Amino acid sequence: MVLVLSRFKVANGMTPQVKQAFLDRPHQVEGAAGFIRLDVVSPCDQPDEIWLLTYWSELSSYEQWHKSPAHHESHQGIPRGLKLDPASTQIRVFEHICS
Repeated sequence: MVLVLSRFKVANGMTPQVKQAFLDRPHQVEGAAGFIRLDVVSPCDQPDEIWLLTYWSELSSYEQWHKSPAHHESHQGIPRGLKLDPASTQIRVFEHICS
């Protein structure tokens, strides 16, 4: 199993709208092959920072999802005008060792 961390920081005061968009998201990733689970978290000491933690059976499943039309469609609920801090945007892949 692998865990993919997507981290970004909202740069223009739209954090409440972004968090609401995640609550209202279309749940398209749940149908992706190899998908296990998604957690959306925000550090209490950095509330404008949002981390997406997705769990996959293998890296190739994530890679297929990431380039799929469904991945693109899943971002249509992003609030218009959203600006991110490019210095804080990051995607990292982790080997899951145990829970």
